[in-house]
Amino acid sequence: MLGVSGMASAQAPSAPAVPPGAVTHADIQAMPGWESCDVCAGIGANGPRAAYSMVENQLSPSLNGRSAKFSIGGSTPYADAIWWKQLGADNAKANFQYDVDFYLTAPQYAQALEFDANQSAGGKKFIFGTECNIKANHWDVWDTAGNAWVSTGIPCAMPSAYQWHHLSWQFYRDANTIHFVAFTLDGVTHYVNRTFNAKSVNAQEVNVAFQMDGDFAMHPYSVWLDNVTLRAW
Repeated sequence: MLGVSGMASAQAPSAPAVPPGAVTHADIQAMPGWESCDVCAGIGANGPRAAYSMVENQLSPSLNGRSAKFSIGGSTPYADAIWWKQLGADNAKANFQYDVDFYLTAPQYAQALEFDANQSAGGKKFIFGTECNIKANHWDVWDTAGNAWVSTGIPCAMPSAYQWHHLSWQFYRDANTIHFVAFTLDGVTHYVNRTFNAKSVNAQEVNVAFQMDGDFAMHPYSVWLDNVTLRAW
């Protein structure tokens, strides 16, 4: 398995298969009602302002003619923006697979890209937060109870420009614990096997989220997302 060192063993488990009865939320990037903010995307939910936008139903670049274009810029270094789409409460689900295709024209300006799924159920908040920390060249996962990013030790180099990349994450949770199982990027699977505690919350929800982080000069850049899908069972 992949641990802190990022070294793999021969005993890596298989990623869980999605059962036929799983609930599937497909083409989430084309759904209306996305929410967003910049300040809440920063450290301690109190970050700087950014210029940001989301435009749906893009014909190009797109894989299915319904991509969404996310953009960030501004003048304050290292500002961020996050977008999320609520999918309704589903307290019975404990296993999740998050799939997304993404495309950049100027990946050199991206500080980091964040791909998340979230569930609040049973009085607990489960944040399946993942981040390609491009500038630091490693994948991070979110420690919900500790309120901090933790490096997996797995490299995440700058994505190539003008090319679609496919990412798939597998997560599950129990009554109080969040499990990051594995992810597959462009056909290569990495086993994360990290576990963190949830935190208390008075809410019921399931959502997906996407965050863009700006660099030291806030060079403007855009990311197109397509085929955003969450499967739950």
